[in-house]
Amino acid sequence: MEFVTRFAPSPTGYLHLGHAFSALTAFGAAQAAGGRFLLRIEDIDQGRTRPEFEAAIFEDLAWLGITWEEPVRRQSEHMGEYAAALQSLIERELVYRCFRTRREIAEAIASAPHGEAGERFTGGALPPAEEAERLAAGEAFAWRLSLKKARAALGPAYFALVFEDETGLVRAEPERHGDVVLARKDFAASYHLASVWDDALQGVTHVIRGEDLRDAAHLHVLLQKLLGLAQPVYRHHRLILGEDGKRLAKRDQAATLRALRESGKTPDEVRALVGLPERTPPSTSSG
Repeated sequence: MEFVTRFAPSPTGYLHLGHAFSALTAFGAAQAAGGRFLLRIEDIDQGRTRPEFEAAIFEDLAWLGITWEEPVRRQSEHMGEYAAALQSLIERELVYRCFRTRREIAEAIASAPHGEAGERFTGGALPPAEEAERLAAGEAFAWRLSLKKARAALGPAYFALVFEDETGLVRAEPERHGDVVLARKDFAASYHLASVWDDALQGVTHVIRGEDLRDAAHLHVLLQKLLGLAQPVYRHHRLILGEDGKRLAKRDQAATLRALRESGKTPDEVRALVGLPERTPPSTSSG
């Protein structure tokens, strides 16, 4: 099986050292396996994305010595695909409209019985008459995946869901996420729905991403099963932390690749900053 991996940043800010480490790790894995490396622009959130940030992604990655296949997939150009995937779940009654506000969700979580606490919410569809009334009033809503319905639809297969990561085979526990939002009234798809759809469509065999997204795999394998999508192998790498010991964020301007480059840093110095060896120059031979 051909090795295919990807780097999928969102153009909502400049790339930082953490992004560099993730992109270089995935790119290096593809090179070592003689496989393919893809770049995907996850720009579904059009309210926060900026053209200058997308342009900077290409510039920063090229400066690091990373190459990728063309054309680059932009999620904003494929909203219809995500809507169709969501529609298939709607038709099977695996998702429901949730009209609760963030505050109401937080209150529902806080009042959950012992053992159900945490940032997890499970609910269900409103009575048809009340839902119709709220829709007629133009109220905002989110489409949430119903774990209860998903369990019923899959039967024993739900409890047999597993995925492979760097530790071996892991039993999936979608309950960690509760009834997650897959889309909103005016928002075609969440990160979870779009990401698993794109990975399958692009033939990604290995998803290489940060430790902070490890829990997402527990949900993603459920979505893959429900949508009949191929399941990749997952590899989660360490995070690059700032001087305060916290995970880097796009607001940490001093750690952006643009700032480092403008300060005179070289790509090899950036590699050293994230604990990677210098690039090996291409071998030459004389005849």
